[in-house]
Amino acid sequence: MFTGIIEATGSVANLTRIREEWRLVIAAGGLSLADVKLGDSIAVNGCCLTVVEFDESQFAADVSNETMNCTSLGQLKTGSRVNLEKAMQATSRFGGHIVSGHVDGVGSLISSAPDGQSIRLVYEAPKELARYIAGKGSICIDGTSLTVNAVNGAQFTVNVIPHTQVETIIGDYVVGQKVNLEVDLVARYLERLMLGDKAAQAHGWKDHSQNSKTGGIDADFLAEHGYK
Repeated sequence: MFTGIIEATGSVANLTRIREEWRLVIAAGGLSLADVKLGDSIAVNGCCLTVVEFDESQFAADVSNETMNCTSLGQLKTGSRVNLEKAMQATSRFGGHIVSGHVDGVGSLISSAPDGQSIRLVYEAPKELARYIAGKGSICIDGTSLTVNAVNGAQFTVNVIPHTQVETIIGDYVVGQKVNLEVDLVARYLERLMLGDKAAQAHGWKDHSQNSKTGGIDADFLAEHGYK
C-alpha cells in the first residue's frame, strides 16, 4: 500500500525485452534503497512494481505486457523521469490517501494554466472511471495524491502547488500527456457492496483494464432497488 506522497523522482536507466515481458531498470535518484529487499514493492508513476534486482543507486522490476499496455509505462523510454514511492510501513505517517498501486486507467492532460503560484490542470479520464471521481475527493495521478477541485463529465481539475511541481514530475507535463489514474479505492468497494447478493452471481469474467466497460451502478440498477 502507498500514500501518494512521492518520495523522490528517478529516471529510466534501461528498458529491455526479456522473453515475453519487460525488464525496467530505474535510476533511483534521491530515493534511498538502503532498506530495500528483494521482493519489496516500489510504485513507479503509480504502478506497484516488485524489486527483482537492486544496488545502491538503481533497481529493476519485471513488467508484464498487461501492465505495459494498460498503463502509461508503455510510453517510457531511456531517460524518462518517473515518480517513486516505496510501500508505506505501519509506523509511517499517512500523509495522502489509500493508494494500492493498481492503475485503473490512463487519462490525458487537456489544459494547463497558472493559478497564482499553483497550476490548474484539467484531465480527461476514461468514461468508465468518471463515476468514481468526485469533487473534493482524492485522485492518484502518476502516483501523486491530489484533491479533485471540480468535475464535468469525464473531465476533472486539480491544483498543483509549487512544492509538488518541484518534487514530482507533474511540473514536466505538457498538454496531451498520458498519465496513470487510480481512483479512490473506497468508491470501488462501495459500488461492489451495493450490488448485494448480485455480486455473487456469475455473468462471465469482467475485464477491468482501461479499454473495458465495467458494470455497476446505473439508472436501471437504481430503479430496480427503489430509487426513482
